[in-house]
Amino acid sequence: MKDTITWQDFSKIDMRVGTIIDVLDFPEARNPSYKLHVDFGDEIGIKKTSAQLTEKYKKEELIGLQVTAVVNFPKKQIANFMSECLILGAVENSSVLLLQPHMKVPNGLKIS
Repeated sequence: MKDTITWQDFSKIDMRVGTIIDVLDFPEARNPSYKLHVDFGDEIGIKKTSAQLTEKYKKEELIGLQVTAVVNFPKKQIANFMSECLILGAVENSSVLLLQPHMKVPNGLKIS
């Protein structure tokens, strides 16, 4: 288990729901990954990220899925691509299972 954080630490994390609107192959990535474009609604807009989802998901299955993501990380370069958010998932070895709302909600809805 990791170090305990405070409620103030947790309140700094901006987690939102967004819809995957585009999925591209990412052959330059060190580990098998996709490049994703996620729509977080009018306030935040569309953000790009990469995700190691190739083991469990086909590209066409991801289009239209709602996901949860941290949207207030600084940009991070991954190979030749700038990631702008972190999609959340349960990880077992190299396999990632996306965390999703169980019903459709507005893009940009805040997780708390």
